[in-house]
Amino acid sequence: MRHNVDHRKLGRTSEHRMAMLRNQATSLIKHDRIRTTLPKAKELRRFVEKLITLAKKDSLHARRLAAADIQEPEVLKKLFATIGPLNATRPGGYTRIIKIGVRKGDGGEEAFVELVGREKKFEDKTKKKEKKKAKKEEAAAEAAPAEEPKAEEPKA
Repeated sequence: MRHNVDHRKLGRTSEHRMAMLRNQATSLIKHDRIRTTLPKAKELRRFVEKLITLAKKDSLHARRLAAADIQEPEVLKKLFATIGPLNATRPGGYTRIIKIGVRKGDGGEEAFVELVGREKKFEDKTKKKEKKKAKKEEAAAEAAPAEEPKAEEPKA
């Protein structure tokens, strides 16, 4: 029975696990979406949501507590300047986990972890890709000379 068992150990020592979660949290805040395994994603969600709750307060004490886990100053600024105010009225649930299937090499379940409310960034990227693809197709159609259909010779 798993009574009062708090977290997943992920096959790592506590120091390694904390370092991994700090690195993943920094990457998630920096890039708004990361790809990882499902158990790591579930642990990361707990870790990041606590940081975002701190960012909503935006006090010196909250900044120092968050700075203990986020080592990059630019990411810490983004957390308190952008992500905190964005989620100020949200009572929780700042992240979303999207399952993407199994990894080909070892069969590990993978998932995207993304920040809720930052989807526009990813929609814009897909629209840009579609526009680029359409431009390439138009350029290819213009560059290729139009071939005239050959008239068939009558059989004798």
